[in-house]
Amino acid sequence: MTFVLRPWQILFLSLAGWVNREQQQIIDYLRTENQVLRELHGRQRLRLNDHQRRRLAAKAQALGRKLLAQIGTLFSPDTLLRWHRELIARKWDYSDRKDQDRKPGRPPTSDDAVQLILQMARDNPTWGYDRLQGALANLGHQVSDQTVGNILKAHGLEPAPKRQPKTTWKTFLQAHWDVLAAIDFTTIEVWTKNGLVTFYLLFVMELATRRVHLAGCTVQPDAPWMEQVARNLTAADDGFLQGKRYLLMDRDGKFSPAFRAILQSAGVEAVLLPPRSPNLNAQLERFNRSLKGECLGQMIFFGEAMLRKAVQEYLAHYHAERNHQGLDNRLIQPGPEVGTATGEAQCRERLGGLLRYYYRASESGPTPKAAA
Repeated sequence: MTFVLRPWQILFLSLAGWVNREQQQIIDYLRTENQVLRELHGRQRLRLNDHQRRRLAAKAQALGRKLLAQIGTLFSPDTLLRWHRELIARKWDYSDRKDQDRKPGRPPTSDDAVQLILQMARDNPTWGYDRLQGALANLGHQVSDQTVGNILKAHGLEPAPKRQPKTTWKTFLQAHWDVLAAIDFTTIEVWTKNGLVTFYLLFVMELATRRVHLAGCTVQPDAPWMEQVARNLTAADDGFLQGKRYLLMDRDGKFSPAFRAILQSAGVEAVLLPPRSPNLNAQLERFNRSLKGECLGQMIFFGEAMLRKAVQEYLAHYHAERNHQGLDNRLIQPGPEVGTATGEAQCRERLGGLLRYYYRASESGPTPKAAA
């Protein structure tokens, strides 16, 4: 009996053979690609995350050990099937759902209570374990004083007498902010008839408001000159240091004992900063940097008069026209035009446009002018 294939059967067999050949070509390519990757990595172990292992394990389980061995994968069939078994074990692992209250021993201290203990200990260096325990009870956390001590020790905090034996500089500044001032020198080179001469500029800053005062300008800050500066700063009528209790200064020899004695007689105590610690006078150091970067460093000076004029112009700009990040981006001495939303926007220039201030001119009042 002769079996005759119909046309559609011939077409189906041809299509099946073509699909089989294409799949075999794909498999051959993937096997070659895996071999190349093996050669590149050598014996170096490939590190996969859990998501990648899960994807490979699911595909490997469907193929089986025999077919996986024929394909020649990057990972052995035993490894792939082991991953699959581990995934099944994790599915039926309910250990994380066990009741924590049934575990033996005392329950652990909550993270909230631990953070409160650490915060209170750092903010209050004189508080002992019992004081901290009582303060914590006021917030609804019942812990023993021994637990408080164990938590502090675990985080490197000593008991109250040893926790913070000295007042930090930050605490000192915050406690005396309104009665604090700072003083410091900066220098600038000026062309004179005698050539290039170094001028010393002495500035004093009121730290609470950031107001700055030019205490003096000289080429020779000797002892008599410094003593006169001290008398000017502490004058009863218009001394810049009136109402101040402390004056921060570095250990420059120009701040002589005689200079400090005049300050002391006026009720202003000189606070000498540690050596090489400009960060402890950061506000005035930052002013000197701004002064040079925005003004003095942009000009060539010929004579003392020109220098004094530039400094006075910059101080006027610094107080009334320059926003300060240390004051929430506000002006030290804002004028009545600040915040005005109506009127034409204008620009006030100082030092030939080196310093600019933008404001809205009042329609009823006069236009602010730069200082002469």
